[in-house]
Amino acid sequence: MTDSAPPPTRWATETQNGHSQWYINRFRKLAAQGQDLVGEARLVDAMVPRHARILDAGCGTGRLSGELHARGHTVHGVDADPVLIAAAEADHPGPRYTVADLAELELQTLGTTESFDAVLLAGNVMVFLAPGTEIQVLRQMKACVNPDGFIIVGFHTNRHLSLAEFDQYVAVSGLSLEHRFATWDLKACHDDADFAVSVLRRRSEPDAASAQSGERE
Repeated sequence: MTDSAPPPTRWATETQNGHSQWYINRFRKLAAQGQDLVGEARLVDAMVPRHARILDAGCGTGRLSGELHARGHTVHGVDADPVLIAAAEADHPGPRYTVADLAELELQTLGTTESFDAVLLAGNVMVFLAPGTEIQVLRQMKACVNPDGFIIVGFHTNRHLSLAEFDQYVAVSGLSLEHRFATWDLKACHDDADFAVSVLRRRSEPDAASAQSGERE
């Protein structure tokens, strides 16, 4: 961590003025139409224990934070855009919300010392990060999840970030890929898929005793 401010995210630099409000209005309209907007939350809910602690990183308007809270989990939503956080607090009360850049996020930023059972990065969060911060963000997420927890990431692979680049960032950050799907409803991943949902875990490192044993074999 440094005292300098992180670079601005692509959400801030590559969208027009008023984009945040457009995004809020879009999801409010879809919700009013009865569209299914919580498929990501259903998957996470199926993967965690009851009353889990979940970090919704890049929570946007809070649609997933609100759904996971309604399912009985303790949820903390984080987003760098204060306009989106204000909408989340208004539209989906219950979770705790914080304005913060994911590249600098720490548990103490959230006012806690207790790590999370799961970290969710949905809605193309990885695509909208500041260029060059992807590894740092994954490392910060790893530091926020408990040793038995997981990080689940979904993004379009044809927008700024390829799957091969993402996998390199995952490896460098000390994580490993456990599962990968083409959609949040678990359709199989394939070469032509333009979306990927990846379940990541902390990479297990052999302890010193195991390493020494291996050297003697």
